[in-house]
Amino acid sequence: MNRTDGLVRRVKARDTESNGGSSSSTANNADQEDNKVDKEDEMEDCDSKETRLTLMEEVLLLGLKDKEGYTSFWNDCISSGLRGCILIELGLRGRIELERAGMRRKGLCTRKIILKSDTPTGDVLLDEALKHIKETYPPETIQSWIEYLSGETWNPLKIRYQLKNVRERLAKNLVEKGVLTTEKQNFLLFDMTTHPLTDNVIKCRLVKKIQDAVLTKWVNDPQRIGKRMLALILLAHASDVLENAFAPLNDDDYELAMRRVRELLDLDFETESSKSNANEVIWAVFAAFTK
Repeated sequence: MNRTDGLVRRVKARDTESNGGSSSSTANNADQEDNKVDKEDEMEDCDSKETRLTLMEEVLLLGLKDKEGYTSFWNDCISSGLRGCILIELGLRGRIELERAGMRRKGLCTRKIILKSDTPTGDVLLDEALKHIKETYPPETIQSWIEYLSGETWNPLKIRYQLKNVRERLAKNLVEKGVLTTEKQNFLLFDMTTHPLTDNVIKCRLVKKIQDAVLTKWVNDPQRIGKRMLALILLAHASDVLENAFAPLNDDDYELAMRRVRELLDLDFETESSKSNANEVIWAVFAAFTK
């Protein structure tokens, strides 16, 4: 499925001071965004830093079969969904933003992604995507970047932007965090590396967090739902893995949870993105998956 969207004000003095101050200000702004992400994560999730997961890792974990250690062969949505997670993570961390709407307001899906800060995030996948965005001119839309990062573009010049082996790389991250393990499984004609679940507590906590967000902790206002949680719910839906979080619920709770998710999907994303404290990148990703 937001930290501040304010512009960094640059004070024009001598050229040498301006250049040095600008890069310093941008880096400080990115650090502030990271600190805000950390604080919001702490409010939404009491996990230790060692087990805190990115949006991409959470969506993949929801999609993995616990014992088999791989995603459903029939799921053709998770690939693009994970790329949407990457863009939202960059938006949440203050690395990218949308171009200004202008006097004749453009729709979310037609506005281009603008680099806000090129300060590394420390996450290999995020930094790889950030590097591609930085090197691309003219800027591209959210929809285009989802296609480029997924490798689902007909433009041969854009194939180089594809992020390869994303699921495998995310699974290795989860192995390093002690959530998954690595095994080899034979499928008659080929061997495949799988990543069965080892830490059931982390996944159970993730599932319960999602269930609580749409049931016991439900607030009938998307602006009051944590941005990361809102993104997790809608991107898990776009990746066709949200069902896995709701499967353990009884029939009544399941129907209620799905009805509330549909309410989120039926929102006017353009309107929501224009509200105070909204992160436009998040709503633009939502719009790209529901258009």
